[in-house]
Amino acid sequence: MMGDRSAALEAWRDPAVSIHDAGDAVVMQPTGNASGTGLVFVPGALVDPYAYLYKLSGAVAETGLTVVITKPTLNLAFFDQRPLSTFTAHAPDVDEWYVGGHSLGGVRACQVADDPAVKGLILFGSYCANDLSGTDLRVLSIGGSRDGLSTPAKIAAARHLLPADAELVEIDGMNHGQFGDYGPQSGDGVATIDDHAAQERLTEALAAFL
Repeated sequence: MMGDRSAALEAWRDPAVSIHDAGDAVVMQPTGNASGTGLVFVPGALVDPYAYLYKLSGAVAETGLTVVITKPTLNLAFFDQRPLSTFTAHAPDVDEWYVGGHSLGGVRACQVADDPAVKGLILFGSYCANDLSGTDLRVLSIGGSRDGLSTPAKIAAARHLLPADAELVEIDGMNHGQFGDYGPQSGDGVATIDDHAAQERLTEALAAFL
């Protein structure tokens, strides 16, 4: 599922954000003061990594976050067995790392969250399949009330796999595809907010957490 060109261009044209393709990943960095915090972000299954530039650019600009969006093997996160260090190496100045992802990319992020370099986990329309409840990870799980795939009920059903102090945020009116910008997705709900509003709500949630 290819990324929407106009949305990606908004991120490329943002003077507060620097974007470069590192071959096996797309790296987003603030042009101003960097916070020293980084996020390795895994795309959803078959979703173009560039589809996430616009939705993540707000957090880069406002919080100084560095984001490394992986390019999974065959565009499927579960086929990608490269270590986390493959991607953190693209941002050597980052002091603390989070892992995260969208949909099945988030499920994969849960699986690598036990890496000693990882401080926390950030999920976009996703939930864990492995048990992280006994860890000291900082966790932010963002869902959409109109998500027809990672539904609010599914996220709630997997809540016990996260630490007790995990933060869960539900964005009213947001559907599954709005965590990126790649067009309609089969089985998804109908959004009642636009992509700009979705980006603002995502940025607010990330800024509050970080």
